[in-house]
Amino acid sequence: MTNRVYIKKVSPKAYKAMDALDEFIDNSSINPLSRELIRIRASQINKCLYCIDYHSRDARKLGESEYRIYALPAWQESPLFTAEEKALLAFTEAITNLSAEGVPDDVYCNVARFYNEKEIAEIIMIILTVNAWNIIGVSTQLQYKM
Repeated sequence: MTNRVYIKKVSPKAYKAMDALDEFIDNSSINPLSRELIRIRASQINKCLYCIDYHSRDARKLGESEYRIYALPAWQESPLFTAEEKALLAFTEAITNLSAEGVPDDVYCNVARFYNEKEIAEIIMIILTVNAWNIIGVSTQLQYKM
């Protein structure tokens, strides 16, 4: 199928609401590079090529190395990520792969070691928003212009 809905065109108010979430995130207290790591990892899990490419580019603009971006799928065993980043990535995966059991207490407690309640709320909104964008990108086969 080649012609899928272009949400920005057919439902501009919905698209504007998504943009408002992104604006909130971009003004959050979470480090911009951490935001991009969250966005890339969730997009990898959801297999959203558009978002993987888009956020990898943004991460590189912020100074992220190619090597760390390539290592993201294996972050658990990589020495390239700090304990804080690993907590953030585990939290991202738990929410993105949300199961009937929810987010495990140990994953939540680990991220809470590094972030206060306000920051955790912002992190949840980052994860929620990137997952929503992934759903839009994958279901509409959104194409990134190279």
